[in-house]
Formats: sequence, C-alpha cells, structure tokens
Amino acid sequence: MEGLQGKVALVTGSSRGIGRAIALELARRGCRVIVNYRAQAQAAEEVVREIQAAGGEASAVQADVSVAEEAQALVEATLERYGTLDILVNNAGITRDTLLMRMSEEDWDAVLDTNLKGAFHCIKAAQRTFLRKRQGCIINIGSVSGLVGNAGQANYSAAKAGLVGLTKAVARELGSRNIRVNLVAPGFIETDMTAKLPEGMLSQVVERIPLARLGQPQDVAAAVAFLASDAAAYVTGQVLCVDGGLAM
Repeated sequence: MEGLQGKVALVTGSSRGIGRAIALELARRGCRVIVNYRAQAQAAEEVVREIQAAGGEASAVQADVSVAEEAQALVEATLERYGTLDILVNNAGITRDTLLMRMSEEDWDAVLDTNLKGAFHCIKAAQRTFLRKRQGCIINIGSVSGLVGNAGQANYSAAKAGLVGLTKAVARELGSRNIRVNLVAPGFIETDMTAKLPEGMLSQVVERIPLARLGQPQDVAAAVAFLASDAAAYVTGQVLCVDGGLAM
C-alpha cells in the first residue's frame, strides 16, 4: 500500500492475536516494525523471526505501556533502533471480565490502566517526534464494546469508549501538524480471547452478525494498513468498525 515502504511502525501488544497480525501486515507492506510485548517474550521473538524470514525488518521490545516510564522507554528504544517513528498502533489490551456487582476496583483499574492510559502514555511519548517531523500516524485499536457496551465488560467497554474520545480529541489537537489519529473498532475476531467463549455463546454471537461469521485478525490488520497508508491521507478522527456489521 502506498507510502508504507521504509516507514517505522511501533505496535504495542503485538506478540499475539490482532497485534501480531498488524505487525506482520505492516512488515509485509514494507514497514520496519517494533514488536512490543509485556510478558510473552518468546511469542514476540517468533513474530520478529517470521518478519525477518519474509525479508522484513523487526525488533522485539519489552514494555508495560500502563507505566509512563516504560512507554517512554519503548519509544526511545524505537528511535534508537531505527532513528525515527512514523506509525504508532496502540493495540495493547487486557480483559478482566465479570459483572459489575462482582467487579473489584483492581479489575477496573487494571483494564483502564492498560487499555486507555497505556494509549495516552504512548501517544504522549511519541508525539514529540511526530511534531518535530510535522508528520505522523496514530491508530488506536478500540472495540465495538466501546460503542454499544457489553454485559460483563463494564471496565473494558469504558476503556474502549474512552479511546474513541481520546482519538477524536488528539486528532483535533494534532491535525494542523499533519498528524492523523484514527481508531479501528473490531467486533468478534477469532483469537485466543474468543476461543475461550463457550460454544453456545459463540453461536449466539454469530447469529447477531450480519455477515454471519467471526472476523479474522487479518481483517483488522488490513484496516490498520489502510489507515496508515497514503490512501488515507485525508482521514482523521474516524472510527472504522471491522465487525461484520455487528454494531450497526
């Protein structure tokens, strides 16, 4: 896709699932990729090896983005390794699902700290580079849960809804410097997370999806690649649902 060759992309939480697919797709389109992970070192190195085996360039960097200092160090490691940063994909996320009446403050804080505050930390750390270059692309990975809510996910839905507001606010702040900020909201995607759902619940979910199937991580990765490319040069502050029509 136009404009991605040689660009440097930092993808948080990219050792598995959707993040892994995004890292692989951006690398396939010519980006040099920082594969960020919090705990899954072996999985992250496997992503790096897969990119390198296909002729791409990638490095794995450990950081917990919920901690401001670690997010700053992650961006600094990217600049040290590749000299610049062009694309930031805030994908890192966790779930602590339970009904609100059973949800502890710890479960609430953990999800908000990683899924929402983590994006804030990374944007703040990366924006200095983007502002200096007067160019940059930020893509936040939200969820349809942040648009329509989901029972048992008050913390996750709140964090992902917060990402929508963050995306639009930062898009307004940085637009005059040619820095674009968008959000991709996946629906039910076939990952380790959805694999844990009971069979009966999964079939009920599919019945609610107009396209009558779960999505693939590659579906989300393709949307991210589009938003990162020159083809989306006039797109900012937008929410792109990749959900088979679920949130309509």
